Amino acid sequence: MRSNNSIQAAIDLTAGAAGGTACVLTGQPFDTAKVKMQTFPTMYRGLIECAVKTYKQMGLRGFYKGTSPALLANIAENSVLFMSYGFCQKAVRRIVGLDKNAELNDLHNATAGSFAAAFAALALCPTELVKCRLQAMHEMTLSGKVKEGQNTVWSVVKSILRTDGPMGLYHGLSSTLLREVPGYFFFFGGYELSRSFFVTEGKTKDDIGIVPLIISGGVGGISLWLVVFPVDCVKSRIQVLSMTGKQAGFLSTFGRILRNEGVLALYSGLKPTLIRAFPANGALFVAYEYSRKVMMKQFDA
Repeated sequence: MRSNNSIQAAIDLTAGAAGGTACVLTGQPFDTAKVKMQTFPTMYRGLIECAVKTYKQMGLRGFYKGTSPALLANIAENSVLFMSYGFCQKAVRRIVGLDKNAELNDLHNATAGSFAAAFAALALCPTELVKCRLQAMHEMTLSGKVKEGQNTVWSVVKSILRTDGPMGLYHGLSSTLLREVPGYFFFFGGYELSRSFFVTEGKTKDDIGIVPLIISGGVGGISLWLVVFPVDCVKSRIQVLSMTGKQAGFLSTFGRILRNEGVLALYSGLKPTLIRAFPANGALFVAYEYSRKVMMKQFDA
Protein backbone atom coordinates (compact mmCIF):
# COMPACT_ATOMS: atom_id res chain seq x y z
CA MET A 1 0.00 0.00 0.00
CA ARG A 2 2.78 2.39 0.95
CA SER A 3 4.61 1.47 -2.27
CA ASN A 4 1.49 2.28 -4.32
CA ASN A 5 1.15 5.64 -2.57
CA SER A 6 4.80 6.45 -3.30
CA ILE A 7 4.42 5.55 -6.98
CA GLN A 8 1.23 7.61 -7.24
CA ALA A 9 2.98 10.59 -5.63
CA ALA A 10 5.93 10.24 -8.05
CA ILE A 11 3.54 10.11 -11.03
CA ASP A 12 1.65 13.21 -9.84
CA LEU A 13 4.93 15.05 -9.22
CA THR A 14 6.32 14.19 -12.68
CA ALA A 15 3.04 15.01 -14.46
CA GLY A 16 2.89 18.31 -12.56
CA ALA A 17 6.42 19.14 -13.74
CA ALA A 18 5.37 18.43 -17.35
CA GLY A 19 2.32 20.68 -16.91
CA GLY A 20 4.40 23.49 -15.38
CA THR A 21 6.86 23.39 -18.29
CA ALA A 22 4.07 23.55 -20.88
CA CYS A 23 2.43 26.44 -19.00
CA VAL A 24 5.59 28.59 -19.00
CA LEU A 25 6.58 27.92 -22.61
CA THR A 26 3.07 28.88 -23.74
CA GLY A 27 2.40 31.92 -21.56
CA GLN A 28 5.72 33.59 -20.63
CA PRO A 29 5.41 36.74 -22.82
CA PHE A 30 2.01 37.58 -21.28
CA ASP A 31 3.33 36.93 -17.78
CA THR A 32 6.22 39.34 -18.41
CA ALA A 33 3.77 42.04 -19.54
CA LYS A 34 1.63 41.40 -16.45
CA VAL A 35 4.53 41.90 -14.02
CA LYS A 36 5.74 45.07 -15.80
CA MET A 37 2.27 46.61 -15.79
CA GLN A 38 1.61 45.64 -12.15
CA THR A 39 4.87 47.13 -10.91
CA PHE A 40 4.94 50.26 -13.11
CA PRO A 41 1.29 51.04 -13.95
CA THR A 42 2.01 54.67 -14.90
CA MET A 43 4.76 53.67 -17.36
CA TYR A 44 2.39 51.71 -19.62
CA ARG A 45 -1.13 52.72 -20.65
CA GLY A 46 -2.06 49.23 -21.80
CA LEU A 47 -0.92 45.85 -23.08
CA ILE A 48 -0.14 47.07 -26.62
CA GLU A 49 2.05 49.94 -25.40
CA CYS A 50 3.86 47.61 -22.99
CA ALA A 51 4.47 45.08 -25.77
CA VAL A 52 5.69 47.72 -28.26
CA LYS A 53 8.05 49.39 -25.76
CA THR A 54 9.44 46.07 -24.58
CA TYR A 55 10.13 45.00 -28.17
CA LYS A 56 11.75 48.31 -29.10
CA GLN A 57 13.96 48.33 -26.02
CA MET A 58 14.98 44.66 -25.82
CA GLY A 59 13.61 42.80 -28.81
CA LEU A 60 11.86 39.45 -28.51
CA ARG A 61 14.20 38.37 -25.69
CA GLY A 62 12.62 41.09 -23.53
CA PHE A 63 9.41 39.05 -23.41
CA TYR A 64 11.32 36.03 -22.13
CA LYS A 65 13.22 37.73 -19.30
CA GLY A 66 12.95 35.49 -16.26
CA THR A 67 12.10 32.37 -18.28
CA SER A 68 14.66 30.22 -16.46
CA PRO A 69 13.35 31.05 -12.97
CA ALA A 70 9.81 30.94 -14.36
CA LEU A 71 10.44 27.36 -15.48
CA LEU A 72 11.92 26.54 -12.10
CA ALA A 73 9.02 28.29 -10.36
CA ASN A 74 6.32 26.52 -12.34
CA ILE A 75 8.00 23.13 -12.30
CA ALA A 76 8.53 23.43 -8.53
CA GLU A 77 5.03 24.80 -7.91
CA ASN A 78 3.12 22.36 -10.10
CA SER A 79 5.16 19.32 -9.06
CA VAL A 80 4.43 20.04 -5.40
CA LEU A 81 0.88 21.24 -6.17
CA PHE A 82 -0.27 18.14 -8.03
CA MET A 83 1.56 15.74 -5.72
CA SER A 84 -0.04 17.49 -2.72
CA TYR A 85 -3.37 17.56 -4.58
CA GLY A 86 -3.39 13.76 -4.67
CA PHE A 87 -2.66 13.55 -0.94
CA CYS A 88 -5.22 16.26 -0.13
CA GLN A 89 -7.90 14.46 -2.14
CA LYS A 90 -7.31 11.41 0.06
CA ALA A 91 -7.52 13.60 3.16
CA VAL A 92 -10.80 15.15 1.98
CA ARG A 93 -12.23 11.65 1.39
CA ARG A 94 -11.41 10.74 4.99
CA ILE A 95 -12.84 14.01 6.36
CA VAL A 96 -16.17 13.66 4.54
CA GLY A 97 -16.35 9.89 5.19
CA LEU A 98 -16.06 8.63 1.61
CA ASP A 99 -14.57 5.31 0.54
CA LYS A 100 -10.96 5.57 -0.65
CA ASN A 101 -11.97 4.84 -4.26
CA ALA A 102 -15.07 7.06 -4.25
CA GLU A 103 -15.32 9.87 -6.79
CA LEU A 104 -15.00 13.34 -5.27
CA ASN A 105 -17.45 16.02 -6.37
CA ASP A 106 -16.30 19.39 -7.74
CA LEU A 107 -16.51 21.12 -4.34
CA HIS A 108 -14.37 18.42 -2.73
CA ASN A 109 -11.75 18.74 -5.48
CA ALA A 110 -11.71 22.54 -5.11
CA THR A 111 -11.12 22.17 -1.36
CA ALA A 112 -8.31 19.67 -1.93
CA GLY A 113 -6.71 22.09 -4.42
CA SER A 114 -6.87 24.91 -1.89
CA PHE A 115 -5.11 22.80 0.76
CA ALA A 116 -2.48 21.69 -1.75
CA ALA A 117 -1.71 25.28 -2.74
CA ALA A 118 -0.36 26.06 0.74
CA PHE A 119 2.43 23.51 0.19
CA ALA A 120 3.07 24.70 -3.36
CA ALA A 121 3.51 28.32 -2.20
CA LEU A 122 6.59 27.34 -0.16
CA ALA A 123 8.24 25.92 -3.28
CA LEU A 124 7.06 28.75 -5.53
CA CYS A 125 7.95 31.91 -3.57
CA PRO A 126 11.78 31.97 -3.97
CA THR A 127 11.79 31.22 -7.70
CA GLU A 128 8.89 33.59 -8.44
CA LEU A 129 10.72 36.34 -6.53
CA VAL A 130 13.72 36.01 -8.87
CA LYS A 131 11.46 35.79 -11.93
CA CYS A 132 9.54 38.98 -11.05
CA ARG A 133 12.74 40.93 -10.38
CA LEU A 134 14.25 39.90 -13.71
CA GLN A 135 11.05 40.76 -15.57
CA ALA A 136 10.93 44.27 -14.09
CA MET A 137 14.73 44.87 -14.04
CA HIS A 138 14.73 47.16 -17.08
CA GLU A 139 12.10 49.45 -15.52
CA MET A 140 13.87 49.43 -12.13
CA THR A 141 17.13 50.45 -13.81
CA LEU A 142 15.39 53.05 -16.00
CA SER A 143 13.79 54.66 -12.94
CA GLY A 144 17.12 54.77 -11.12
CA LYS A 145 15.99 52.47 -8.33
CA VAL A 146 18.77 49.94 -9.00
CA LYS A 147 22.10 49.98 -10.80
CA GLU A 148 22.72 48.12 -14.04
CA GLY A 149 24.22 44.67 -13.87
CA GLN A 150 21.59 42.58 -12.09
CA ASN A 151 20.34 40.93 -15.25
CA THR A 152 21.00 37.24 -14.64
CA VAL A 153 19.42 34.69 -12.33
CA TRP A 154 22.64 34.28 -10.33
CA SER A 155 23.24 38.03 -9.93
CA VAL A 156 19.71 38.48 -8.56
CA VAL A 157 20.08 35.52 -6.18
CA LYS A 158 23.47 36.81 -4.94
CA SER A 159 22.00 40.27 -4.35
CA ILE A 160 19.14 38.80 -2.30
CA LEU A 161 21.44 36.60 -0.21
CA ARG A 162 23.94 39.41 0.35
CA THR A 163 21.28 41.93 1.40
CA ASP A 164 18.76 39.82 3.33
CA GLY A 165 20.25 36.35 3.77
CA PRO A 166 18.43 33.09 2.91
CA MET A 167 15.11 34.32 4.32
CA GLY A 168 15.22 37.14 1.77
CA LEU A 169 14.19 34.54 -0.81
CA TYR A 170 10.78 34.53 0.88
CA HIS A 171 9.92 38.20 0.33
CA GLY A 172 6.21 38.18 -0.50
CA LEU A 173 5.47 34.78 1.09
CA SER A 174 2.40 36.02 3.00
CA SER A 175 0.90 37.56 -0.15
CA THR A 176 1.81 34.41 -2.12
CA LEU A 177 -0.14 32.32 0.42
CA LEU A 178 -3.03 34.81 0.31
CA ARG A 179 -3.11 34.39 -3.45
CA GLU A 180 -2.55 30.64 -3.71
CA VAL A 181 -4.87 29.20 -1.05
CA PRO A 182 -8.16 30.89 -2.11
CA GLY A 183 -7.03 31.13 -5.74
CA TYR A 184 -6.55 27.41 -6.21
CA PHE A 185 -9.97 26.69 -4.71
CA PHE A 186 -11.41 28.52 -7.72
CA PHE A 187 -8.73 27.14 -10.07
CA PHE A 188 -9.48 23.48 -9.41
CA GLY A 189 -13.17 24.23 -8.83
CA GLY A 190 -13.50 25.97 -12.19
CA TYR A 191 -11.50 23.27 -13.95
CA GLU A 192 -13.44 20.34 -12.50
CA LEU A 193 -16.84 22.04 -12.94
CA SER A 194 -16.02 22.87 -16.56
CA ARG A 195 -14.92 19.28 -17.23
CA SER A 196 -18.24 18.09 -15.80
CA PHE A 197 -20.13 19.99 -18.52
CA PHE A 198 -18.31 18.04 -21.26
CA VAL A 199 -19.06 14.58 -19.84
CA THR A 200 -21.60 12.66 -21.94
CA GLU A 201 -23.59 9.60 -20.92
CA GLY A 202 -21.43 6.54 -20.40
CA LYS A 203 -18.23 8.62 -20.30
CA THR A 204 -16.09 10.06 -17.51
CA LYS A 205 -14.06 13.26 -17.14
CA ASP A 206 -11.01 11.36 -18.37
CA ASP A 207 -12.67 10.79 -21.77
CA ILE A 208 -13.49 14.39 -22.75
CA GLY A 209 -10.63 14.97 -25.23
CA ILE A 210 -8.03 17.69 -25.78
CA VAL A 211 -10.19 20.68 -26.80
CA PRO A 212 -12.59 20.40 -23.81
CA LEU A 213 -9.51 19.90 -21.61
CA ILE A 214 -7.93 23.12 -22.92
CA ILE A 215 -11.21 25.00 -22.39
CA SER A 216 -11.55 23.61 -18.85
CA GLY A 217 -7.96 24.60 -18.05
CA GLY A 218 -8.65 28.09 -19.37
CA VAL A 219 -11.81 28.40 -17.28
CA GLY A 220 -9.83 27.32 -14.20
CA GLY A 221 -7.11 29.89 -14.91
CA ILE A 222 -9.56 32.74 -15.48
CA SER A 223 -11.50 31.80 -12.33
CA LEU A 224 -8.29 32.00 -10.29
CA TRP A 225 -7.09 35.35 -11.65
CA LEU A 226 -10.42 37.15 -11.47
CA VAL A 227 -10.58 36.37 -7.75
CA VAL A 228 -6.97 36.94 -6.65
CA PHE A 229 -5.53 39.46 -9.10
CA PRO A 230 -5.34 42.40 -6.62
CA VAL A 231 -3.42 40.15 -4.19
CA ASP A 232 -1.04 39.16 -7.00
CA CYS A 233 -0.50 42.83 -7.85
CA VAL A 234 0.52 43.59 -4.24
CA LYS A 235 2.79 40.51 -4.23
CA SER A 236 4.57 41.66 -7.41
CA ARG A 237 5.13 45.13 -5.95
CA ILE A 238 6.58 43.70 -2.74
CA GLN A 239 8.87 41.26 -4.54
CA VAL A 240 10.19 43.79 -7.08
CA LEU A 241 10.44 46.91 -4.92
CA SER A 242 12.14 45.03 -2.07
CA MET A 243 15.23 45.21 -4.33
CA THR A 244 15.72 48.78 -3.09
CA GLY A 245 15.68 47.89 0.62
CA LYS A 246 13.14 46.96 3.26
CA GLN A 247 9.69 46.85 1.72
CA ALA A 248 6.41 47.33 3.60
CA GLY A 249 4.25 44.27 4.24
CA PHE A 250 1.07 43.22 2.48
CA LEU A 251 -1.44 45.46 4.26
CA SER A 252 0.80 48.56 4.12
CA THR A 253 1.56 48.06 0.42
CA PHE A 254 -2.11 47.39 -0.34
CA GLY A 255 -3.16 50.56 1.53
CA ARG A 256 -0.50 52.69 -0.19
CA ILE A 257 -1.64 51.57 -3.65
CA LEU A 258 -5.28 52.37 -2.81
CA ARG A 259 -4.43 55.82 -1.39
CA ASN A 260 -1.95 56.92 -4.02
CA GLU A 261 -3.13 55.18 -7.20
CA GLY A 262 -6.71 54.07 -6.69
CA VAL A 263 -8.47 50.72 -7.02
CA LEU A 264 -7.77 50.34 -10.74
CA ALA A 265 -4.02 50.14 -10.08
CA LEU A 266 -4.67 46.78 -8.40
CA TYR A 267 -5.88 45.50 -11.78
CA SER A 268 -2.92 46.71 -13.88
CA GLY A 269 -1.86 43.83 -16.11
CA LEU A 270 -5.18 41.96 -15.88
CA LYS A 271 -5.69 41.89 -19.65
CA PRO A 272 -2.48 39.97 -20.55
CA THR A 273 -3.16 37.66 -17.61
CA LEU A 274 -6.63 36.73 -18.85
CA ILE A 275 -5.39 36.36 -22.43
CA ARG A 276 -2.62 34.08 -21.15
CA ALA A 277 -5.00 32.01 -19.01
CA PHE A 278 -6.49 29.92 -21.81
CA PRO A 279 -3.41 28.76 -23.74
CA ALA A 280 -1.13 28.50 -20.69
CA ASN A 281 -3.50 26.65 -18.36
CA GLY A 282 -4.93 24.64 -21.21
CA ALA A 283 -1.40 23.48 -22.04
CA LEU A 284 -0.75 22.82 -18.33
CA PHE A 285 -3.69 20.45 -17.93
CA VAL A 286 -3.21 18.73 -21.30
CA ALA A 287 0.43 17.99 -20.40
CA TYR A 288 -0.52 16.96 -16.86
CA GLU A 289 -3.49 14.73 -17.69
CA TYR A 290 -1.93 12.98 -20.69
CA SER A 291 1.50 12.40 -19.14
CA ARG A 292 -0.25 11.11 -16.02
CA LYS A 293 -2.36 8.70 -18.11
CA VAL A 294 0.75 7.35 -19.86
CA MET A 295 2.56 6.78 -16.58
CA MET A 296 -0.50 5.22 -14.93
CA LYS A 297 -0.82 2.76 -17.85
CA GLN A 298 2.83 1.82 -17.50
CA PHE A 299 2.34 1.25 -13.77
CA ASP A 300 -0.87 -0.77 -14.24
CA ALA A 301 0.81 -2.88 -16.91
